Amino acid sequence: MAKTALITGILGQDGPYLAKLLLEKDYKVYGMIRRYAYPNFANLDYLGITNNIELVEGDLADQSSLYNLIKSIRPDEVYNLAAQSFVGSSFEQPIFTTEVNSLGVLYLLEAIRNYSPKTRFYQASTSEMFGLSHTNYIQDENTPFYPRSPYAVSKVYAYWITVNYREAYGLFAVNGILFNHESPIRGIQFVTRKITDGVARIKLGLADEIRLGNLSAKRDWGFAGDFVEAMYLMLQQEKPEDFVIGTGEAHSVEEFVKTAFEYAGIKDWKKYIKIDPRFMRPSEVPYLKANSKKAEKILGWKPKVKFEELVQMMVDADLARLKNRTKK
Repeated sequence: MAKTALITGILGQDGPYLAKLLLEKDYKVYGMIRRYAYPNFANLDYLGITNNIELVEGDLADQSSLYNLIKSIRPDEVYNLAAQSFVGSSFEQPIFTTEVNSLGVLYLLEAIRNYSPKTRFYQASTSEMFGLSHTNYIQDENTPFYPRSPYAVSKVYAYWITVNYREAYGLFAVNGILFNHESPIRGIQFVTRKITDGVARIKLGLADEIRLGNLSAKRDWGFAGDFVEAMYLMLQQEKPEDFVIGTGEAHSVEEFVKTAFEYAGIKDWKKYIKIDPRFMRPSEVPYLKANSKKAEKILGWKPKVKFEELVQMMVDADLARLKNRTKK
């Protein structure tokens, strides 16, 4: 019998890459979506897997819908990737962010505990939970949390409730503390896609500036397609454990900008960048860099795509998209 997996957040960035990986391993994949008049399947279409996924309705803010899904499917694995995941928006919508990112995880765990206790559960945690906490500017599984946004605070609750259900009820429940991971299907509101889309538009004469916030913030950026492999591996282990996943390299937003412009063959990138106070956060996380030695040792996981390759991949994809649109 083929294994079954339920992925929440199937229409986002990580969901499609994870679904593609699981389909290649002969899983039956269910993708949870909220009730939309016109769902956006662009990311699934991009990877060519839209018709291979069974879409089911559910909402992290609706406890009964999650109970019904788990009771009816009883999946072997649940990957909770759905969230209000834009840090900037969490300052404007802290209550909604908390309801989805914190209570939604509790609802899912309760559904699994009551109706499918053998289901293995993956919670998408985030490096933003570390905030200002580090040891010599590096974070690992033992680094204390110091969240600096409503998004990060909501994810800290989700992390600890996952640990609690593992320890209290014996569920196979794990946290993947993933550092920043990007791809050609990253949401346009995130700074990396905003940069590569803006560079592509400037290259094609469709724009003359990119408005950004803090250029000095440094992040550990990897490729989403690499990171979903770590998610899968976490649920294949004999015992449930939490893992930090990242590349071990930190690059500033300015480096990302410079790399994208240089790859596109555009000189003097500074004249195209406008600093906009609207994109400054009330409290900033200046530096995130992963120590993923535990994942390397236990999971056998290492990132494959380098920083420069990631930036180039995203610029190429945005150039191709925009060229296709201008032809129509």
